[in-house]
Amino acid sequence: MSAGGSTELRFDPPGPGFWELDPVHFPRPATRYWSEMHPAAFKRGTSEFARSFGMLIGGLEMAYLNGFGYKQVSPVPEAEIPARLQRADEVVQKKFWREQVRDWRETFKPASLKAHREIQAVDPDALSDDALAAYLTRCRDHHAGMIYQHMRFTATAIVPIGDFLAHVGEWTGLPPADLLGLMRGTSPTSAGASAELAALIAAIRKDPRAGKILESDEDPGRALEALRALDGGTGAAASAYLDLVGYRLLDGFDISNPFALELPDVLRRSIRAAAAGTGPETSDVEGRIAEVRGKVPESHRAEFDQLLEEARLTYPIRDERGVFSDIWASGIMRRAAIGAGRRVAANGRIQDPEHFVDADFEEMKALVSGTGGPSGEELAGRHAFRTSHTAKDVPATLGPPPPPPPDPSGLPPGEARIMRAMLTGVGEIFGSSQAEHEEQLVRGLAASPGVYEGPARLVSGPTEFDRIVQGDVLVTESTTEAFNILLPLLGAIVTDAGGLLSHAAIISREYGIPGVVGTREGTGLIPDGARVRVDGTAGEVAVL
Repeated sequence: MSAGGSTELRFDPPGPGFWELDPVHFPRPATRYWSEMHPAAFKRGTSEFARSFGMLIGGLEMAYLNGFGYKQVSPVPEAEIPARLQRADEVVQKKFWREQVRDWRETFKPASLKAHREIQAVDPDALSDDALAAYLTRCRDHHAGMIYQHMRFTATAIVPIGDFLAHVGEWTGLPPADLLGLMRGTSPTSAGASAELAALIAAIRKDPRAGKILESDEDPGRALEALRALDGGTGAAASAYLDLVGYRLLDGFDISNPFALELPDVLRRSIRAAAAGTGPETSDVEGRIAEVRGKVPESHRAEFDQLLEEARLTYPIRDERGVFSDIWASGIMRRAAIGAGRRVAANGRIQDPEHFVDADFEEMKALVSGTGGPSGEELAGRHAFRTSHTAKDVPATLGPPPPPPPDPSGLPPGEARIMRAMLTGVGEIFGSSQAEHEEQLVRGLAASPGVYEGPARLVSGPTEFDRIVQGDVLVTESTTEAFNILLPLLGAIVTDAGGLLSHAAIISREYGIPGVVGTREGTGLIPDGARVRVDGTAGEVAVL
C-alpha cells in the first residue's frame, strides 16, 4: 500500500492475531531508536501489571512497522489461569492498588526524581567521544527503565476509575463525562501545578525585575538565563522550576519531540501567563459529588462512597507516572542525542543535528565514535519520511478480525470485576466519538465542560508549539500529559484521537478549560486561525 506520498510501504502483521494501531499515544511514526527500545520495556511493564492484578491477559505487545505503533493483547498461559483467578479476588479484597499508590509516592517517584536530576546534571558537550557514547548508553538504559515503570502502574491508574465508572454508570445512567468530573482537583500535576511553579510565581510577583525580563524582547533563551541569574531568591526559584520541567518533553514520548528548553519562547510565555493568571479554574466538585450521589439508589450509596474514594485516590497516577517517569527520561535521552548530533554535524558527517535522532542506537554510538553509521543522506531521508507521515496514512488494524471481548459475567466475581473495570477504563482512553459532523460543526466527546470562543491553532506536533498565542484553542491530533506546562496559554483543547480518559481530556478537566476530544477529523475540518466556539459540555466545536 501507499502511505501518503510515493513511498510504497508494506504492512504485514508483525505476528499472528489481531493488531491495532495506537494513534492516541503515537500519532506520528517513531524513530528507529524508539522502535527498538520500547517494545521490550513496554511488554515487561504490562505483563507485570496483568499478573499482579490477576488479569486474564498475558500483557500487551507493541510492534513498529515503518515506525507506526501497533498493539496486541497477548493471551495468559492456560496453566496460570487458576492462580490469576485467585489473585483477582485478593486484589479486590485487599485493594491492592492502595499498596501501589504507596509504593509510587514513597519509593518509585522519589527515586525517579533523584535519578533524572543526577543524569541531567551531566553536560554532554563536556564529554569526550568515548564518554559521550557511554552517556548515551546510560540515558538509554534509564529511559527503558522508566518506560517499564510507567507501564507497571497502568492497572492502578485504570482499574479503580474503571470500576467507579462501570458501577455508578449502571446505577445512575449518567454518562462517563459527568462521572469523570468528580475526579476534578485530585491530579494537580495534570494541571501543571508543582511546588516549584508556585514558588516561582510568588517570586515573580514580588520582583519587578523578573516581570521586565519576561516582558522584554530579549532572546527568550537568554531571558530565561537572566531569570535564573537574579538574586534575592527569584533566580533560585527560576532554576528550581526550569530544572524540574526543562528537560521533559513538551508532548509525545519519543526522542523526536522537543523538550521544554528547546522552545524557550513558548516556555517563557507560559511562565508569564501563569504568573499573570489565577491558575486552574475552581469548581464546585463537592456539590457535583452530592448531586451524583443523590441519583444513586440508597442501597448503593455506601458502595458509591467507597468507589469514589478509590478512584480519586488513584486518579493522579494516570498522568504522574508519565510526567515523572519516561517523559522526563526521554527528554534527557534526547538532549544527549542532540548534543551528539551537533558534534557529528560539526564534523560534516550528517546534515543537521536533529537528524541524529533518526539513527538506531548502535548507529548512534558508531557515529559518535567515528567507526561507521549511516550517511548524512540516509538519515536525512529517514527524517523526511518520519516528519511527513501520520497515523492517518496507514491501516488502523492488521491481521484477522479481533476476537469478541471477554464476557465478564461468566467469570468468578473478583475476576469479573477486575476485567470489567479494565475494559471500561481502556475504552475511555482510546474510544473516539462516532457522531456525524456538520458543515460548520465538528462533534467529539465532551471531555471538560464550559464554552470558550477564540482562534483555532492547528498544531501538527510539538515543534509547532511556538505558534501558540495566549488565548488560542489548541487543535491537534492528541497530546500527552507533559503538555500541562503550556496550559496557561490555552483557552480550550480539541483533539482528533482519544477518549474521556485520554491525557488531553484529563489536563483540560483539571485545568478547567473546555475540552472536546476524539473528533476523529478536527484537524482536517477546522481551519487554522478560524474563530471557533468550543462547547466542552456538548462536545461540539462550531467554526464561526
